[in-house]
Amino acid sequence: MEDRKKDHIEMAFNARAKATESDRRFFYEPLFGTHTTSQKQYTFAEKVMKLPLWISSMTGGTQKAGLINRNLARACNEFGMGMGLGSCRILLDSPKHLPDFDVRHIIGQELPLFANLGICQLEQMLEEKSTDKIEELVTKLQADGLIIHINPLQEAFQPEGDRLKRPPIELLEAFLENTNLKIIVKEVGQGMGPKSLKALMQLPLEAIEFSALGGTNFTMVELNRSNAVAAEVYNQYGQVGHTAEEMVHTINEIKTNCLTMRIKCRQIIISGGITSVLDGYHLTNISKIPAIFGMGSAFLRHAMGDYDQLKEFVQHLAHGLDLAENFLSIR
Repeated sequence: MEDRKKDHIEMAFNARAKATESDRRFFYEPLFGTHTTSQKQYTFAEKVMKLPLWISSMTGGTQKAGLINRNLARACNEFGMGMGLGSCRILLDSPKHLPDFDVRHIIGQELPLFANLGICQLEQMLEEKSTDKIEELVTKLQADGLIIHINPLQEAFQPEGDRLKRPPIELLEAFLENTNLKIIVKEVGQGMGPKSLKALMQLPLEAIEFSALGGTNFTMVELNRSNAVAAEVYNQYGQVGHTAEEMVHTINEIKTNCLTMRIKCRQIIISGGITSVLDGYHLTNISKIPAIFGMGSAFLRHAMGDYDQLKEFVQHLAHGLDLAENFLSIR
């Protein structure tokens, strides 16, 4: 106790919060909660999660990615989270890298796990009438469904990028008419505007994942890989997009104002620039349709080495959510 009091005295002058910087998203209510762990559960893809946390898609196909995916799957199993795999495109050509993605036995059967392919791969398979390969991929990975990432700007600036011949909405509609797979549609770091969100909400999707502006932006990744002239000309495209908060408000407006529109999408994954528990807690609570929140790079930083580092990170996330549930309310 003496050491603690000494710390308090030494640190008091450097621990003053500025009233002008208060977080105005919440009311702090210290009288009504406890320090007990929340027993809430969250349903996603007909499976039950203990935390409203989704590990957004990482990469696959390298030795390091295999370690990362195994660490992430282990954390999902221990803490009750869901997970999206990185692009599984490489598995369409060769099973060589299957061990990098094969994590169902680690995450367990009770939690949601989704495979991942790009919209350009979907277009190619629709043209070739080979979408049965998608079903085979999902089955091989024992996944609960498929994430389709929509990334036209990334593909445009990627030196090896593919080129779309048909609008993604047409490709999605064509595929959904002929599959029973659970489908998530996501962007890759720039989010989506109101017309796109409105169109997606009318499709029978398991979820829309935002991957909004503010998180890892794969257009900027490709621009950084480009030559200096291309990067100079196209640099501003990396700043185009929509934040997670903006997209939640857009979804809410669509839900409220489009009363004649039938919403078929079951829920949303709020991701992109979610760097703290309070960001996720706030946005999932103001959403008017069921929502969980996703993080990508934050998990990646802690998943590249020893599992204990990742475990400690998730423990703090879980505790932070408990504190929010117990002592905060949304303004």
